[in-house]
Amino acid sequence: MKAKPKQLTHLDPAGRPAMVDVSAKPVSAREACAECRVRFPAAVALQLRASGLKSAKGGIVETAIIAGTMAVKRTHELIPFCHPLPIDGCRIAIDWDGDNALRIVCAVKTTHRTGVEMEALTGATVAALTVYDMCKALSHRIVLGPARLLAKQGGKHDFGKHDIGAA
Repeated sequence: MKAKPKQLTHLDPAGRPAMVDVSAKPVSAREACAECRVRFPAAVALQLRASGLKSAKGGIVETAIIAGTMAVKRTHELIPFCHPLPIDGCRIAIDWDGDNALRIVCAVKTTHRTGVEMEALTGATVAALTVYDMCKALSHRIVLGPARLLAKQGGKHDFGKHDIGAA
């Protein structure tokens, strides 16, 4: 027996864009974890390390965490078919990954009928954009990405093995 091919979920029967109806799904605990990297030219990374990741605009890590958290809570305003969700928890961790890159990890929790993958991805990428904004005076050769989902739990299928709560 052949497996049923996967279908896009944000289309109605006529093929028009539509929000997924989750009203029949059970409420359950859901978590997701995503990451995004920010790569700096070597000289910029050295300068940032020497400054303790502080800029004229303030603490880079602290500001990125606040921006990423705000973005998680507003994902439904940015991504057209995302449901507004009650966010039960959000943790953003930012640390050096090698000599020239920051790794941003965003973990999000909710108890709802739909998952928080988009919220985790939005939090990680907006935090990365904030780092870029705060550092762009040093170089426009800063590279963002890749951004990716590391793990999700709850709903029909779990994905990944990341310790979501540890972010």
